[in-house]
Amino acid sequence: MLRIATANVNGIRAAVKRGIGAWLEERQPDILCLQEVRAPDSVLREALGAGWSGVHEECSVKGRSGVAVMSRVPPLAVRSGLGDTAGAEEFAGCGRWVEADFAVPGSPGLLTVVSVYAHKGEAASPKQEEKYRFLDVVRERMAKLAADGRHLLVAGDVNIAHREVDLKNWKGNLTHAGFLPQERAWLDRLLDEDGFVDVHRFLAGEGPGPYTWWSWRGKAFDVDSGWRIDYQFASPSLAALAATAEADRAPSYAERWSDHAPVVVDYDLTVRAE
Repeated sequence: MLRIATANVNGIRAAVKRGIGAWLEERQPDILCLQEVRAPDSVLREALGAGWSGVHEECSVKGRSGVAVMSRVPPLAVRSGLGDTAGAEEFAGCGRWVEADFAVPGSPGLLTVVSVYAHKGEAASPKQEEKYRFLDVVRERMAKLAADGRHLLVAGDVNIAHREVDLKNWKGNLTHAGFLPQERAWLDRLLDEDGFVDVHRFLAGEGPGPYTWWSWRGKAFDVDSGWRIDYQFASPSLAALAATAEADRAPSYAERWSDHAPVVVDYDLTVRAE
């Protein structure tokens, strides 16, 4: 069983102070995708401790973004950025996309795991247009990676709730970034046209929720007024091996180590998809 977790840590330093170490010790992920690390590589590796290998891209703007794929077994290869995909140069050094390749036991193929972070955006603004451009490049990159038949997993925070069941107050957010028609249509195309699988939704059923983000402010967490914006998107061959998926919502507000909940999926590599 291969356990892959993705978590927006909202700053690794803060997450360490709030207790991410205890969660890591309890859940024991084999591969860990992180977003909004917001720290130098040395700080990340010290925070995780010994026994982790992987790739981390810092943002060129200090204190912003930052993504990582870390693992218990060293990856075969790692890459930062969106490669030679058209439009990728705009996002070089932005700390939003890293890739790691792993061997698959009993198979000649590869498993490529990606950590992705898309910023929230702002409706009808240049910031939102930048988000759309980034998402377009991401979709192209995913298609390129999946074209050779490898297992592909793209995990992270894309700051989009897909359907009404993916956020509590959907009526009040119809014109807000994160639930705009064009953003939701991007997810439609990724899942319906490109064939990727939203593993958490596939295993958890129709909802509502389970949510993965709640504001620090007010009573959002206490009344479970959240958004589901953290995902594991898998190629069909990998999705067929998914056994369990959970959002690790903290037991209480005081026990949260991020404003996001990790999404943890177990993949049974002893099963072979037909």
